[in-house]
Amino acid sequence: MTRPVLEMRGITKTFPGVRALSDVHLTVRPGEIHAVCGENGAGKSTLMKVLSGVHEHGSYEGEIHFEGESVAFKDIRASERHGIVIIHQELALVPYLSIAENIFLGNERATRGRIDWNGTLREANRLLKRVGLDEKPQTPVADLGVGKQQLVEIAKALSKEVKLLILDEPTAALNDEDSAKLLDLILELREQGIAAIVISHKLGEIRQIADAVTILRDGQSIETLTVRERPDVEPRLSEDRIIRGMVGRDLDHRFPERTRYDGEDAGTLALAVTGWTVRHPVDHQRKVVDDVSLTVRRGEIVGVSGLMGAGRTELAMSVFGRSYGQYVAGSVAVGGREVTTKTVPAAIDAGIAYVTEDRKQYGLNLIDTIHRNISLASLPGMRRGGVPGLVDEHHERSVAERYRASMNIKAPTVFEQVGRLSGGNQQKVVLSKWIHADPEVLILDEPTRGMTSRRAASTSGPSSRSTPSSTGSPRRARRCCSSPPNCRNCSGCATGSTPWPRAG
Repeated sequence: MTRPVLEMRGITKTFPGVRALSDVHLTVRPGEIHAVCGENGAGKSTLMKVLSGVHEHGSYEGEIHFEGESVAFKDIRASERHGIVIIHQELALVPYLSIAENIFLGNERATRGRIDWNGTLREANRLLKRVGLDEKPQTPVADLGVGKQQLVEIAKALSKEVKLLILDEPTAALNDEDSAKLLDLILELREQGIAAIVISHKLGEIRQIADAVTILRDGQSIETLTVRERPDVEPRLSEDRIIRGMVGRDLDHRFPERTRYDGEDAGTLALAVTGWTVRHPVDHQRKVVDDVSLTVRRGEIVGVSGLMGAGRTELAMSVFGRSYGQYVAGSVAVGGREVTTKTVPAAIDAGIAYVTEDRKQYGLNLIDTIHRNISLASLPGMRRGGVPGLVDEHHERSVAERYRASMNIKAPTVFEQVGRLSGGNQQKVVLSKWIHADPEVLILDEPTRGMTSRRAASTSGPSSRSTPSSTGSPRRARRCCSSPPNCRNCSGCATGSTPWPRAG
């Protein structure tokens, strides 16, 4: 048997008040695609930060052996010098620099103290061809779609002579076509002898490309499973088997049972968007949302589904306080009453809430605590003695504790900094914030991104409120929504004429 390219032995990592990793073991062989799976907060990202030097040697217990030698990385540059490169879920690209500048940022090709631009462009062009991109190296990254930006990140990794590539949720923001291209590239890199560790909640993709799966649960390595004996055979490991390892038991349902809201106000009109038209914030000649109309009834979940770039997010953001683009025309009515939503506070006052696709940029204050993030949309109701500007901290804390328990937010206390939480737990904080605000209409844009199957299922269910939900997953739209409109370039989007049947 060939010598492992990577061995992590007995890795234990503790943060104040919580043990994130406990005696974790991970072995990766040369040219192997090794998946790491686990629920939100299982320790996947923490383990990769230990491996890549984000958590420096000395801040954890255990040993790391790479290519047969013991290594002790003090920072991420040290791991990159050994050929270990990590690509995070939130891409580390500068939008207004060119592709070439991004590829070699911090790793510039220089001659006599000056950047060799001709050499840089030649090498960037070679790397772009290697990852299957036809764009010119001088193209600004801002002009690329998310799928191509992900390929630029891999080209950047290849420029560092990568031997072990770590990909954290690489297809989370991609449509099916871009995901397929990226997975094909990972398989091609395997043929070139480059090993990969892939963290993903998309178990179908894991079965498609992985050779082995290590499962983490509650900060411990539970087991390592072989997906396929040889690269040319079909996977012999089912998604249900992986899920059983992740949760410790069989999962009866991937999605919740469809149930009907039977309140007295069921079926009454909750939200009506009519003739909604919005132009691009920079290119005012381009309509990103064009004459869109949709209706949502109380207790109904309406899906807005479309490919990446079809306008789903633009529609959601523009309805929520016109926080995207240049408004042209259209009206919004909540509960049968037309409302003005020119600003985000006005939209909140009208009873509209929005769970953003990009929680780190728009949904959370990462340097603040869990309890303060949860209370952000409900501060008027948390005044001490009704005095404006004074927050009842005891009430604020008790509300956060209630949601920490009910949403199973994995954190030692509600005073934990949100930026220290895993992606799935951050999403639970965002959901808690808006649920506590008690809106009439809750707009969710990719609400289950970065969440496991079990946690994703728990975000859907019957409610007296109404929920337009934007997703790039037609399967999830079919399973969770009672009326799924499709969005193609966000033009003339409307709900289906007949609601889908729901159980009960």
